[in-house]
Amino acid sequence: VQLVESGGGLVQAGGSLRLSCAASGFTFDDYAIGWFRQAPGKEREAVSCMSKSDGSTYYADSVKGRFIISSDNAKNTVYLQMNSLKPEDTAVYYCAAVVHTKVVVALHVPGKYDYWGQGTQVTVSS
Repeated sequence: VQLVESGGGLVQAGGSLRLSCAASGFTFDDYAIGWFRQAPGKEREAVSCMSKSDGSTYYADSVKGRFIISSDNAKNTVYLQMNSLKPEDTAVYYCAAVVHTKVVVALHVPGKYDYWGQGTQVTVSS
């Protein structure tokens, strides 16, 4: 299993970015995919997660209404569209994957995920 994130960068507050997570080595339908972030001095937290097996999704309260998770099975890619970005969204963003049966009631728990990308930096200036 390999996950490669892209799309991070520097953006002004109020702007948008779209992160991509290109996956290989597994079938999307059997896995849950999550976007997580970690800011300096803070714990890694879930941003948005999805499980194709049952259609469930998770959004952190801090990003609801601003971020959208989606996937393109033909490209084996998961996206995170981030709108109305705020300085507090600044962090390294990671995508992660796990067999969906391991996160039936814990879609947002980082410790449940087995595979991680290298991360992409998102910096939002005020």
